[in-house]
Amino acid sequence: MKAPPRLQSLVDEGLIDTVVRQLMSGKEAMVYVVRCGDETRCAKIYKEATTRSFRQAVDYTENRKVKNTRLQRAMAKGTKFGRQATEAAWQSAEVDALYRLAAAGVRVPEPYNFCDGVLLMELVTDAEGDAAPRLNDVVFTPEDALRHHASLLVEVVRMLCAGVVHGDLSEFNVLLAADGPVIIDLPQAVDAAGNNHAKRMLLRDVANLKNFFGQFAPELLQTHYGDEMWALYESGELDPGTALTGRFAHATGPVDLGNVLREVDDARAEEAARLVRMAAR
Repeated sequence: MKAPPRLQSLVDEGLIDTVVRQLMSGKEAMVYVVRCGDETRCAKIYKEATTRSFRQAVDYTENRKVKNTRLQRAMAKGTKFGRQATEAAWQSAEVDALYRLAAAGVRVPEPYNFCDGVLLMELVTDAEGDAAPRLNDVVFTPEDALRHHASLLVEVVRMLCAGVVHGDLSEFNVLLAADGPVIIDLPQAVDAAGNNHAKRMLLRDVANLKNFFGQFAPELLQTHYGDEMWALYESGELDPGTALTGRFAHATGPVDLGNVLREVDDARAEEAARLVRMAAR
């Protein structure tokens, strides 16, 4: 097919030989299957993020540093230049996270290049060599649900040990490759130690996996892997080889009602945004 305008510069630079087909299109990005020499890869073209609320942007971008003070001022003021800079930072967050997690051994698509707002990366495939499906498009036996849930918990632990929380992990952001699940879509990834919302995001990520696989293996619905994982991380006892039990005893004591209400408001806002993203897919 004819190369879309956003991919033409990569064709001109010799980074892409041909564009095979469009793989998917959502509100945040379009993904194309491309040929690079003898290899088939995918090219993710970022769109301007028009569906993210200001509240979400603050939660996800907390502690993301911009060295240029002019950019900082423009981003804070929300000028056109500032919005462009914010979007560029949002895009580069995924690229940085992919390289960081790939180096830590996390199962994510291997990144190859990032040029002109296009991320060139590995095409994740199934056993037949076709583009791998999302978890949401697969029906599992109880045994397979337990197996894939366990393998994804290992990846979440590796991510946390690398200092990263996905921030939007669900059945829509995991591909089922021939050799197991692969985590994708990381522009909202946050720093585990530097973002005050990291714990809440991790607990939601793990709960999303529990609730999805719990449809096929109901025993998972009684587990508390997220709380256990975070407690071990905070105490410095979590490492990639840690064996989790799924059990966790919550501390008892006075309830901070104000904090509870803030958590409820945040959860409602994030669920509304998640539904918007689902509708766009």
